[in-house]
Amino acid sequence: MRRMAIVAVLVALFAIPALAQNPPEGTPTRVRGVVEKLTGQTLAVKSREGEVLTIALAPDVAIQTLVKKTLTDIKPGDFVASTGIKDKDGKIHAIEVRIFPAATPDGGRQFAWDLGPDSVMTNATVGTVTKAPDGMVLHVTFKGGESEYSVGSDVPVLANAPGDISMLKPGATVFVIALKKPDGSLTSSRIYAEKDGVKPPM
Repeated sequence: MRRMAIVAVLVALFAIPALAQNPPEGTPTRVRGVVEKLTGQTLAVKSREGEVLTIALAPDVAIQTLVKKTLTDIKPGDFVASTGIKDKDGKIHAIEVRIFPAATPDGGRQFAWDLGPDSVMTNATVGTVTKAPDGMVLHVTFKGGESEYSVGSDVPVLANAPGDISMLKPGATVFVIALKKPDGSLTSSRIYAEKDGVKPPM
């Protein structure tokens, strides 16, 4: 009996940390749209598809805004995130580039994105920056790979800046990183919000 009790205690000790590490249940969902209204910690957003969605905000929801930068601000060694479109020849053309203050914990990656057909997101470290006839070409590296994409002179180059919940006013454009639960409800702990006319382009 004593041996069984010890085994039960050990199982419980290992189970508790495992449960604590389980991510919140739900499907990662991106919401792009315009704020309808904010009531307490409940945000109503009219999505780009025309549907009004209700999103429960975490008590410690992080609000971020974006500030304008230029192509010349991108330097080798910078960590950047960029939405791009794959051309028929396989080359990636950036739609937007954001300069991060530091690399993400995963070291960066490239994956399919849902901004439009054939869009990809690249989170990576800049290796070289080469001038092109119209803009620049960035050669970047990420965990397990590397890539190259062109950044035209008209492509927005931005950097993250801190915001607050007051940015979530009616009419403001937002990009909400949400979690869709099995019952269909949405929650969010991170939002990019428009400020001074700079709208989230991703």
